[in-house]
Amino acid sequence: MKVKITGKSHAKPNKKLGRRECRLVTFDLPYIALHYNQKLLVYKGNEYEDMVGKLKDGLGAVLEDFYQLAGKLARDEDWVFSVEYDDDTEGVEVVEANAEWIGVEDLDAEVGASTLKELIPYNGILNSEGLHRPLLSVQLTKLKDGLAMGLAFNHAILDGTSTWHFMSSWAQICSGLPSVSVLPFLDRTKVRNTRVKLQHPPPDQDPQNAPSNGTADAEHVDPPLRERVFKFSESAIDKIKSKVNSDPPSDGSKPFSTFQSLAVHMWRHVTRARQLKPEDYTVFIVFANCRKRVDPPMPESYFGNLIQAIFTVTSAGLLTMNPPEFGASMIQKAIEMHDAKAIEERNKEFESSPKIFRFKDAGVNCVSVGSSPRFPVYEVDFGWGKPETVRSGINNKFDGMVYLYRGKSGGRSVDAEISLEAGAMERLEKDEEFVLEGN
Repeated sequence: MKVKITGKSHAKPNKKLGRRECRLVTFDLPYIALHYNQKLLVYKGNEYEDMVGKLKDGLGAVLEDFYQLAGKLARDEDWVFSVEYDDDTEGVEVVEANAEWIGVEDLDAEVGASTLKELIPYNGILNSEGLHRPLLSVQLTKLKDGLAMGLAFNHAILDGTSTWHFMSSWAQICSGLPSVSVLPFLDRTKVRNTRVKLQHPPPDQDPQNAPSNGTADAEHVDPPLRERVFKFSESAIDKIKSKVNSDPPSDGSKPFSTFQSLAVHMWRHVTRARQLKPEDYTVFIVFANCRKRVDPPMPESYFGNLIQAIFTVTSAGLLTMNPPEFGASMIQKAIEMHDAKAIEERNKEFESSPKIFRFKDAGVNCVSVGSSPRFPVYEVDFGWGKPETVRSGINNKFDGMVYLYRGKSGGRSVDAEISLEAGAMERLEKDEEFVLEGN
């Protein structure tokens, strides 16, 4: 692709805020060894310089409220992490770039993120590097007929709900609102006020790429991954949900939600595509928003990570040979059981023996769902229309990782961005029951 970098600057809050510090809490710390969370939004428009000027102006204004994104990570002598801001901090990195031979439609394909990686900053950068790097980097690339906005957010300081709250607020300011409509709730210690000492290897020793036995293994090579976006229309989603709910459990449990129905649909078909033995274990993981689950509940505007992974495990044979409601019921029960008590127990377990997430911890033969169709990704309008495409970057991708987005057509449509070992992906693409083509 050979994108040309044409400029680099930094953005800070438009007004002086002095020194601010907030300790990272138990919900934040598991992500310190993952990579920056990358997003790509592609817009049509021929006024690149005007668009960039408006984005920079709006960024300075929105950072007055979301100033933590303009800060840095810090840690004290006990390895307790915090996010710090002062008026001398560098701020958000803003990179300008040129790829005028690429059109907006070229980026609307269902291909993997590796073809997009030059449009998004901080490929392969760990969140722990936020100790000496900006916590947000934005790359604004001029296209033949539009603008590609690549973003890298430090996942140790915010989750998807906070990411899209920030993006929506930035868009509101750029579209002419005098102030942010919903202010971020910035005091993390209101949800957890525990000092967690976190020993962590240096950033240059990327734990995600280390073999599980901790020794150099020249023969260990992960199979190549392929990635594709599967677009489920409203009618396809309705068909999947109707099938999963056609024979409801007799125990009086609630009907399966759209998410639970799509989740078991993906889990079963990916498991088949992997050609697992009936006795092989398979794991389904969803990262649940805990804002309304904790006690006391936190507002949706809580800024930070307030998510936890929920795990469901069964054998490939049981999952695929039983009707879909078998797996859907397991997912439903696991989600419902993750209440305030379960969250508290998970936090105490972490605090007594902090465990940093690595991809190999995801579980064997996993399907792991991040992001959510509830996020208003196609509503992020800075004043020149809604995005044509919303995608993730190459970071935090592994065999079985799924990012769900609301479909561009809106309503109940969903885009599923799936990474799989190449052979399994080829089989999944040929699985007519999975893709439901023509719907």
